[in-house]
Amino acid sequence: MLELNIKIVADKESLGRAAADHAAKSLRRAIRDHGEARIIAATGASQFEFLDALTSAPDIDWSRVEVFHLDEYVGLPATHPASFRKYLFERLIHKTGITRYHLLDGDGDPPRSIRQIGSKLQSKPVDIAFAGIGENAHLAFNDPPADFDTEEPYLIVELDDVCRQQQVNEGWFAELSNVPKKAISMSVREILRAKEIIVMVPDGRKAQALYILVCARDDTSADTIFSKDWRD
Repeated sequence: MLELNIKIVADKESLGRAAADHAAKSLRRAIRDHGEARIIAATGASQFEFLDALTSAPDIDWSRVEVFHLDEYVGLPATHPASFRKYLFERLIHKTGITRYHLLDGDGDPPRSIRQIGSKLQSKPVDIAFAGIGENAHLAFNDPPADFDTEEPYLIVELDDVCRQQQVNEGWFAELSNVPKKAISMSVREILRAKEIIVMVPDGRKAQALYILVCARDDTSADTIFSKDWRD
């Protein structure tokens, strides 16, 4: 049975520190109990403060941490400023010295990358998954309505315009036409297989999406909620 714990903090910096403190404890425990920790790493603006704090946390043996990639654009080179591989190298891997990482190749042979990394991912349980939630309630690059039934670890998905516009608004791309229309995404079921999931949702622009995910009842449609003025 899943246990949901919600913590509300004052600002993005406090959120990042609180999430990093929790994640660091979980990493140390996994390494102590199993000799290693397997994690799924997210990217994007929601992870900035969190990764800054986590990579500075003491007493984590990063040589025993294995990292799996949550999602990546199709057709975007690893040198592009919006590349999630570039992001993870700069904000996590190079800062900690992690040597065991599995990053999705979205501009080479995506199906081959999915097969290889998916097989490694499913070979043993994942201890912790880090994630955020998009403005349209996407998890990884699973835009609603997402596929909740597939057992595949990774999917190639079509990105909707709301998701793509978010990438422009956050400064990753100059305009909507520059944002790739396809991406590789870890499936919802695969994310939920992690023993623990830490989700960070900063910014008021995501309040409606968070409300839908946490508070909406079965008889309340997402379309109805999104059509409301959130100030009400």
